[in-house]
Amino acid sequence: MKPLFKFSLLFLFLGIWACEGSDDTPNNGGDDDTPSGIEIPSTGYNSPASYPGFTLVWEEQFEGEQLSADWTYDLGTGEGGWGNNELQSYTRDNITMQDGHVIITARQQLTQESNYTSSRIKTQGRKNFQYGRIDVRAVLPRGQGMWPAVWMLGSNIDNVGWPLCGEIDIMEMVGGSGRENTVHGTVHWQGDNGHEFLGGETSLDQGTFNDEFHVFSIEWSENEIIWFVDGEEYHRQDTSPVQMDEFRNDYFFILNLAVGGQWPGGPNNTTSFPQHF
Repeated sequence: MKPLFKFSLLFLFLGIWACEGSDDTPNNGGDDDTPSGIEIPSTGYNSPASYPGFTLVWEEQFEGEQLSADWTYDLGTGEGGWGNNELQSYTRDNITMQDGHVIITARQQLTQESNYTSSRIKTQGRKNFQYGRIDVRAVLPRGQGMWPAVWMLGSNIDNVGWPLCGEIDIMEMVGGSGRENTVHGTVHWQGDNGHEFLGGETSLDQGTFNDEFHVFSIEWSENEIIWFVDGEEYHRQDTSPVQMDEFRNDYFFILNLAVGGQWPGGPNNTTSFPQHF
């Protein structure tokens, strides 16, 4: 049987089905947007409870009052804005647990390091995986400068660095400019000529990924990665070349909401805060 992984997030759901400075202490700051919490959509796509040929090996439904011990944090502004000229400072206080969901909130908030705060959580050193199907059910933020991502890095990154460790982007969305109906799936690796990347994208027929829940998935095997949104395939990548051996290693998960950066550009006067992933 192949492995299956699931997680449910706002980030509302992460599941796995299998065939930079950090802080190890989970902590959760409250969200003060409304006295009753954040309004979470009640509609959208749900993953199947099972898949033929797969067995569930890890599931995260975020049902507690704080993150489980499977998760830790990246903190601060990172080198070069986490390598992307991002504008936020990551804290532990921008994580909220609500009604079986984990919510990452981006705020326009002045700190010693930045004008914005957000959070970035990961399973590095806690949960590592090789191959399988991964389903992540989430509602994305909106607005110019928002950059939510569900992605993976090779577990050997501390020894070999990036991009030699490899990177699998399960989902990225760049907010603003009519882009909020489109998500991207990409792989990054160390090729013969340095950093190389390939990927694909897909767009909704109507609405945006902020309207309701969608499920972002990959099926990752020894020689191929396939990307899906709501169960519909939109891209597949051959990873069999020897130069792409990075994708035959163990990986850990990262969930984050960046503000600004090289791809989306910075927030502007059309961007409203706070924004929630």
